[in-house]
Amino acid sequence: MLTEYLGKELLYLDGAMGTLLQEAGLQAGEYPEIWNITKADLLVDIHKRYFEAGSHIVLTNTFGANPIKFESSQYSLEEIVTTAVQNAKLAKEQAQGEQKRYVALDIGPTGQLMKPFGTLSFESAYNAFAQVVRAGVKAGADLIYIETMSDTYEMKAAVLAAKEHSELPVVATFMFDETKKLLTGADIVSAVALLEGLRVDALGMNCGLGPKQMYPIMKEMATYTSLPLVVKANAGLPKQKDGETYYEVEPETFANEMQEMIALGVSCLGGCCGTTPAHIQALAASCRTKKCKPNTEKNRTLVGAYGAGVEIGEVPVIVGERMNPTGRKVLKQALQEQRYDVILKEGIAQEEQGAHILDINAGLPDIDEEQVLTQVVQELQGITSLPLQIDTSDIKAMESAMRIYNGKPMVNSVNGKQESMNEVFPLVQKYGGVVIALALDETGIPNTAEGRIRIAKNIIAEAKKYGIAKKDIVVDALAMTISSEPNGAKVTLETLTRLRKEVGVHTVLGVSNISFGLPSRAVVNSHFYSLALYAGLSVGIINPLAQGMKDAYYSYCALQNYDDNCMNYIEAYKDKTIEQKENKMPSEEMTLYTAIEKGLREDALFLSQQALQEIEPLAIIESMLIPALDTVGKGFEEGTVFLPQLLMSAEAAKAAFGAIKAHMGENGEEQRQAGKVILATVKGDIHDIGKNIVKVLLENYGFEVLDLGKDVEPQKIVDTAIQEGIVLIGLSALMTTTVTNMEITIRLIREQKPECKVMVGGAVLNQEYADMIGADFYGKDAMQSVEYAKKILR
Repeated sequence: MLTEYLGKELLYLDGAMGTLLQEAGLQAGEYPEIWNITKADLLVDIHKRYFEAGSHIVLTNTFGANPIKFESSQYSLEEIVTTAVQNAKLAKEQAQGEQKRYVALDIGPTGQLMKPFGTLSFESAYNAFAQVVRAGVKAGADLIYIETMSDTYEMKAAVLAAKEHSELPVVATFMFDETKKLLTGADIVSAVALLEGLRVDALGMNCGLGPKQMYPIMKEMATYTSLPLVVKANAGLPKQKDGETYYEVEPETFANEMQEMIALGVSCLGGCCGTTPAHIQALAASCRTKKCKPNTEKNRTLVGAYGAGVEIGEVPVIVGERMNPTGRKVLKQALQEQRYDVILKEGIAQEEQGAHILDINAGLPDIDEEQVLTQVVQELQGITSLPLQIDTSDIKAMESAMRIYNGKPMVNSVNGKQESMNEVFPLVQKYGGVVIALALDETGIPNTAEGRIRIAKNIIAEAKKYGIAKKDIVVDALAMTISSEPNGAKVTLETLTRLRKEVGVHTVLGVSNISFGLPSRAVVNSHFYSLALYAGLSVGIINPLAQGMKDAYYSYCALQNYDDNCMNYIEAYKDKTIEQKENKMPSEEMTLYTAIEKGLREDALFLSQQALQEIEPLAIIESMLIPALDTVGKGFEEGTVFLPQLLMSAEAAKAAFGAIKAHMGENGEEQRQAGKVILATVKGDIHDIGKNIVKVLLENYGFEVLDLGKDVEPQKIVDTAIQEGIVLIGLSALMTTTVTNMEITIRLIREQKPECKVMVGGAVLNQEYADMIGADFYGKDAMQSVEYAKKILR
């Protein structure tokens, strides 16, 4: 079994498949997966060459094999996957040599953007991957290798499909860019948190970069993960010459650069785009005397969302408590009426006031908690990149929310009752999460620190049976109201200190529980919070809008030297006095600018309709909509705003534009267009994520977009440009096997519509490559494409 060796011995993967298929005559536009059937002998030979070069693990030729891509193919998906596995197994049997050999079912991305930012739902993606997994397992694959994922949500769908439809080992690798980010904004912490929570067998990175560029990313990844590490690097960055794509890192250089990964703890090494059997042979030969450095256990407590991870450690973490209907009539009514705009504003307000994690509770007796909680989680993850704390006692609601959650959440909660542990721990084991453990059991809440510590130890021991490490448990020492429990605060503070020192576990408190039944609760809360922080509180569930709580937090961090040069303290207090907002809802006075900036679609629609009663339509666009989009775009360029937030802002602007256009149409006013742009994914490429993102943003800046779709013939692009009088064309490609068609298309444009400007983008491109194929502009991201369009068409 592979898991006996994974992370304990140096193992070698294969290299590129597309590179060798292109050399064998694969044309741009052809589906390489079809060659499993039509040219099986060739595929067997390629797999065999990799095995004989030293590969222990060879990936099947199924990277793009999914029901979305092959819905209208002459061959069934099962036939394609089955034949691909059989080809690799036959090569395994025929190959010379004695090393261990495994056939990995290769699963790549669908090529579509997932909801709420795209059209592909989570369950649709899951079902697509599940079909591939079932076929691969039936055909006899030894493991499942999920690769080149640039979206944590799609990765989660693929891993769950693999886990729920097989018992095979699962290896998962993301495609980071040089900024250490995924396309949808996730950082290394959030990516590691997700995959460790889902309990894959190994994780790492592939594609996009060469060994040198990958090294710092893998170095950081190694500091967070305890799992075996995997790297499949490109043979450098792509180059272009005489219409051909090539990679300049030769086998010996590749091998030498990859060797450096071993010292980081990487134990599984291979090649991606541009690598060949010669690269793998050189790698295996150069590492013959190298020893595997097993990855060590990292005692780091990580939670994550699509945009960022949060580590629970020495620096205390704030969980915003305000999205809880208990005692809050406005919030209760909003949940009953499913008015999610109220919830979203509450989340935004807490994020702006310093919350690191947002607690969400939809526990009301007269609503469908499972449906509402799941919807709220999805809505919130559309407008904030903060991790969420799923707070419910309804086990069905908990599972539905954890399943749909994009990342590794906090889970509130489990307790020492056997029934509670039997229900909650299987969910944490399956979906991942940092679970809050309440120090109570069937006997109730102990009135001593000793009793609460005993329960905490029992919970930790029970969790271990499910493979849940102590680092993924945060113990709630329980703040008992001092109005009825005079020693409540003293016991809680003692419990906090002893849990940290004696048990070695992080701690959490719902701080405001301490003051129930007392006047001026904010005074008691803030002072108790200070005491709790000094006693060892890791996570405070507090109201971040309450000034006293903020005072306690920022002062503590500054005094304990958790705030470098007191910069956070200074930023929080310079030139402003924050009024007390405890027990108040966020301000209802929202501007159209803010609604677009925050991605609040319903508010943007309503406020634009209101503004039209007093302001000219074009003035609204110029003074509110465009400036808001510019602000978000600038944040995206600076890395403070992530792609999902950018798209939600665009959707909010789209709603506002819709109201303005309707108003102008009713009044016979001419709608001004900024200009027409053609967008197309080049012939042979079925990935349209990047193109669709650019389309949304261009439309929101007033451009008319002629979207020709994906897999578009070069002549169709040119003909449309001539017919429509187009002066700007945007071309997208994601696959190395199709980028040559980008050059062919540009060449045709130069011949037949020479005045037309061409901008290009895609994961396999860079500035040097764009220059080589004659593009006028290379857009590293969608906002750069918008800026270029503004320059050309305005």
